[in-house]
Amino acid sequence: MYSQTTQGIVVTVKPFYLDDQSSPADNHFVWAYRVRIQNNGGETVQLMRRHWVITDAIGRVQEVEGPGVVGEQPVLRPGDAYEYTSGTPLPTASGIMVGTYEMEGEQGGTFNIAIPAFSLDSPHERSRLN
Repeated sequence: MYSQTTQGIVVTVKPFYLDDQSSPADNHFVWAYRVRIQNNGGETVQLMRRHWVITDAIGRVQEVEGPGVVGEQPVLRPGDAYEYTSGTPLPTASGIMVGTYEMEGEQGGTFNIAIPAFSLDSPHERSRLN
């Protein structure tokens, strides 16, 4: 699992490879990822937008942005958590994702919270020591 805290909001991500939806012979690899957003701050916030940067194993970058997550813009009071699952395909057997959520506070101001960088690994990628 990968975790990062910004302004009292903890974002934790757990990616997993979906073998049954992937087709390595066709260079089609699919992952799901489970995200938990925990508001440990003192202010109620609403998730307004997401921005993802997805990089495949050969450095091609795709950016995805839009309102909310999985069709929702959850409100998180202090102590609340919100979880969702989403996914992404890649044409390579591994990659990396990182991003931000735009949050709006009770007073109307917006700020970004970090989504930690996380690795998309499949059993079809040879392990390398760096």
